[in-house]
Amino acid sequence: MIVVAGEALIDLVPQGAGALVGLLPRLGGGPYNTAVALGRLGSPTAFCSRVSSDAFGEALLAGLRDAGVDVTSVQRGGEPTTLAVASIGADGSAAYSFYVEGTADRLFAAPAQLPDATRAVSFGTCSLVLEPGASAYEELMRTAAARGVFTALDPNIRAGLIPDADAYRARFKSWLPSVSLLKLSAEDAEWLGGTPREWLASGPAAVVVTRGGEGLTVHTPDGSVHVAGEPVEVVDTIGAGDTVNAALLHGLAARDALSPAALAGLSADGWTELLRFAARAAAITCSRAGAEPPYASELAGL
Repeated sequence: MIVVAGEALIDLVPQGAGALVGLLPRLGGGPYNTAVALGRLGSPTAFCSRVSSDAFGEALLAGLRDAGVDVTSVQRGGEPTTLAVASIGADGSAAYSFYVEGTADRLFAAPAQLPDATRAVSFGTCSLVLEPGASAYEELMRTAAARGVFTALDPNIRAGLIPDADAYRARFKSWLPSVSLLKLSAEDAEWLGGTPREWLASGPAAVVVTRGGEGLTVHTPDGSVHVAGEPVEVVDTIGAGDTVNAALLHGLAARDALSPAALAGLSADGWTELLRFAARAAAITCSRAGAEPPYASELAGL
């Protein structure tokens, strides 16, 4: 089982030109989207978070269940659900304004144990920024890694939520010895100010960098592999990076490669096949509005 740990929130997405044109609520949050994408791909998945008991929270849980995701590790609270108001650029890229004060997901507490048969835990996005929950997720990451569990990290930088950039960059570096697979966008890499080679030296067995339509590159101690992006008419890019996360984890699980040693042993051909799968999955997500990752049937035969 793959456990995804992090926030679940509601994206308010405009349906036309202008910031307030037809704002439509969409289920979202980087970790939430990753969990849904994994479930749709057919990987046994559990979500580990704290979700509001309000109507938005109920809808978020229903979306997880519909994707076949185990929600027994989800904590509940009476506080409101986090909201993210999206603005969509001419190229389909999304920027966000967040409403996070006093919301349920910030009060996450590290669980005493992970679900049985946990093979990997995925972390990222706002949940590793907003306290006090960020420290609880960090504790879970370090504990899981110390127990030999495969860990994946997508920092998915939301700069507007980070009050002290230098402090966050230092904290990010402190996580790397506990990370098996680091995935991040080229924009995240630029903001963090490091290089894949530097990050590899700190702990991860592989670093995957996404570049939108230009494709994906994996960096390992043995070298780099790049695949081009899949041509697609982009509606928006919401959830594309999260779909990449899920596709990578799903593909590694299928290859029995959810361990640092197995990851290090993956061949260049194996990485090429995996990255192409992730690029195809992300392209499907980009072809429709909001975070709507593909089902396994949509990728069959590709």
